Amino acid sequence: MRRSSLFLFTAALATAAVAQAATTLSPELKFEKYILPNGLEVLLSEDHRLPLVSVNLWYNVGAGSEVAGRSGFAHLFEHIMFQGSRNVAEDTFFPMLEKAGAPLVNGTTDFDRTNYFETVPSNQLDLALWLESDRMGFLLDTLTQERLDNQRAVVRKERQQSVENVPYVPGEERLFQLLFPDPHPYYGFVIGSHKDLEAATLDDVKGFFNSYYLPNNASLAIVGDYDPATIKAKVEKYFGSIKAGAEPPPVGERTQPITAERRDVVKDEVELPRVYFAWVGPRIFKDGDAEMTLAAQILGASKVGRLEQALVIQQPIAQEVLVAWYPQVQGSILEVSVTGRPGQTAESLEAASWPVIEAMRSTPVTADELMMARRTWESSRLRGLEQLGGFGGRADVLNQYNLLAGDPGYLPKDFARFAAVTVDSLMKVYAETVKKESRVVVHVVPVGGEK
Repeated sequence: MRRSSLFLFTAALATAAVAQAATTLSPELKFEKYILPNGLEVLLSEDHRLPLVSVNLWYNVGAGSEVAGRSGFAHLFEHIMFQGSRNVAEDTFFPMLEKAGAPLVNGTTDFDRTNYFETVPSNQLDLALWLESDRMGFLLDTLTQERLDNQRAVVRKERQQSVENVPYVPGEERLFQLLFPDPHPYYGFVIGSHKDLEAATLDDVKGFFNSYYLPNNASLAIVGDYDPATIKAKVEKYFGSIKAGAEPPPVGERTQPITAERRDVVKDEVELPRVYFAWVGPRIFKDGDAEMTLAAQILGASKVGRLEQALVIQQPIAQEVLVAWYPQVQGSILEVSVTGRPGQTAESLEAASWPVIEAMRSTPVTADELMMARRTWESSRLRGLEQLGGFGGRADVLNQYNLLAGDPGYLPKDFARFAAVTVDSLMKVYAETVKKESRVVVHVVPVGGEK
């Protein structure tokens, strides 16, 4: 079987290259992009090493597209889209793909996008394309009040199980609410609120679909073992007849800077206190995003991160420290969580954590810290690119770059921007972002009082 030159910086070289200086890394994904007359953007990337092909469809819609009083619509559609369409019987989407030998089928919703993906045996590519096209073009033919009510109930139960009844998660949701106050579309979690889900009418939901789930608001990536001589005809066959819609409503500027500290206390059924800190920072793929990605790694990396060293290993007063940078279109988030050991309080955790967090504003990051953080990002990206599909796989990355960076060939530019981060640039962006007056703090404490 012939091998593809798809991934020019091959997986076989990844381990060795990550051990070299960051400036030597310049991976590239080979692809072809074209646009159907109805506006659907298509990304093709061959890889004949395995008899598998990944179909990955991103819609440029997420919780960030929702309006006040109608939260959770994008996530609700993630469920509805698997329930059947004009030519696909109810509850047969997954069984059909499983019967065809698909090793991976899923869909996810975020603040800035909704994606659906399946990896199938090469001879089942037509099935995957047909299923995706049928629900893009003909979902509303079968969307009844009964189906809406059923899926709304499923989502509300999911909210109860994954948010309301999971220790500490209500505190994290409160954090998001304080970061992006209502009516900002990032308010709360992507899953939405019970009130908004219950208030949604069938006409509301159909209107949302007609506004966003359009070929001219989507990006289709096909990566793997397909026949280059027939692939475009297949895409045209399944997607070409779907009509374009009106341009989706513009999102507009809705993120305001935080100029005074915001804080709250959330009582929860937990044994140990936890403190959350968060800041709104540089947007995804914009200036400062790479610096904050690496700063989060330096602050929170397992075993070697500054917070874990100070609070888990040296003192120790915390049993867990997590630091994450969530890059987003309307404002990224630096989130820090510190869970205390028995005998600690939320106040003692905050008092011990804040000096370590603040110290990175003035205590220089070392060259070794920067190098390790950069290599961690690089190796994570490269590991993802070894996969055809799934989270961080090649199809997913092409779509992410296409919709959010405006360039499906952004991969070498992505590596270049991380290679360009210096100690000075990182310290500057961190100091501009992580300020006491712009922070949000949430204490999660036991219902019966701190122990």
